[in-house]
Amino acid sequence: MTMEFPEQGYKVLLVDDDRSMRDSLNHLLTKAGFQVDAHFRASDAISALSKTQPDVVLTDMKMPGLSGFDLLEAAQDQDRDLPVILISAHGDVPLAVDAMERGAHNFLEKPYHPGRLITILTRAAESHRLTRDNRNLRARLTDLSGLDRVLLGTSRAMVDLRAEIMDLATRPMPVLLLGETGTGKEVVARALHDLGPRCGGSFVPVNCASLSESEFGSLMFGARDGDDVGYIQRAEGGTLFLDEIDALSVEQQGFLLRVLEEGEISPVGSSTTQAVDVRIVSASSSDLQKAIENEQLRPDLYYRLNATSLSLPPLQARPDDIVLLFAHFVDLHCETYEIRRPEVTAEDTAALLAHSWPGNVRELRHVAERRVLAARRGLGSVAEAIARDGDADDMPNTLREAVAAFERQLIGNALIAHDGKMDAVAEALGIGRRTLNEKMVKLNLDRSKFM
Repeated sequence: MTMEFPEQGYKVLLVDDDRSMRDSLNHLLTKAGFQVDAHFRASDAISALSKTQPDVVLTDMKMPGLSGFDLLEAAQDQDRDLPVILISAHGDVPLAVDAMERGAHNFLEKPYHPGRLITILTRAAESHRLTRDNRNLRARLTDLSGLDRVLLGTSRAMVDLRAEIMDLATRPMPVLLLGETGTGKEVVARALHDLGPRCGGSFVPVNCASLSESEFGSLMFGARDGDDVGYIQRAEGGTLFLDEIDALSVEQQGFLLRVLEEGEISPVGSSTTQAVDVRIVSASSSDLQKAIENEQLRPDLYYRLNATSLSLPPLQARPDDIVLLFAHFVDLHCETYEIRRPEVTAEDTAALLAHSWPGNVRELRHVAERRVLAARRGLGSVAEAIARDGDADDMPNTLREAVAAFERQLIGNALIAHDGKMDAVAEALGIGRRTLNEKMVKLNLDRSKFM
């Protein structure tokens, strides 16, 4: 076997309690061009991890005190991509296999060929350094783009999400965003648009739940005699964001699918077609596989939209971000209302962490605003802000005001329960869609605030 010698001076963290074996490996690897940091005990190697910042770890499996298994776990805690290669005696092979299932890069059973060891180490180090460089590049790009200030959070879920957005922003493929209500799907869609080559075009958001059967064609594709062009035409050269895509009827889905397949539209009342160039980003808070099974979503449309997907984590799944996000929203609202930032007590923090946040980041933003408004009057706590159902505490003075307040609360609760889907809200309230629209206008209810 021909030995492959590294050209980059890769760093190896070497651990073996057998002095003669450790010295032999140190000599071999140094001669091969590696920078070797050798240790007798795994505990010493763990302490040296952050200082050495190795490209690869080579460790014996069984040692006094901490084992190679313990070193593997410590290395993964510091850098989940750091490759750890285990040296195992014949009887240790089952343990080594178990370690690989837990994330070890490879293992070598004694006796091993020196050339094979060098090859495995070199390739593992090359892969890790490339991964690390790409990660650092994405981090620098994220800082430049301000994405970390738009999608706040230091949890692993948010770090990974920002990296995925950076990767997908420059690709032309459709993206399907999946996540609970309030997790920031439109924010992610805008980031995909703003960071990609179509940023000079328009970003056109469309809530599919608001498109009635009678208006769908003209709103989406435009009309020959209409003054306004359709949503797709407005998004020419840019991005069309279709939120709650499963709220479209099966017939509407068919019209949309035809446009996606043919790349052209025909305005309502027109016999001519025109080519369109838009990137589609769609989103849903529902279980789309279940929607397909229930024949509420066409599978061909689903697969057309789901070239790749991003799952947005619910706030409850990233508790480390809750206090950070709350502080951010409090600062924003304090600036808006021009008041001093209220103190966040231990009880406030406990209330933030104890709440389940069914409305996710959107709910947290509203709680922060209510806390700030209460602080403006020298009152309030986070627990009280969470417990409040609305912004108005005063009793209505007249019967008309009381009826309006009751209708506002009833419609608001229905909007929340049905994720803003107007047809479902109207049906639940026992009124027509037009009546619902008229009441919402009269009561100054913005549907988007309940989604």
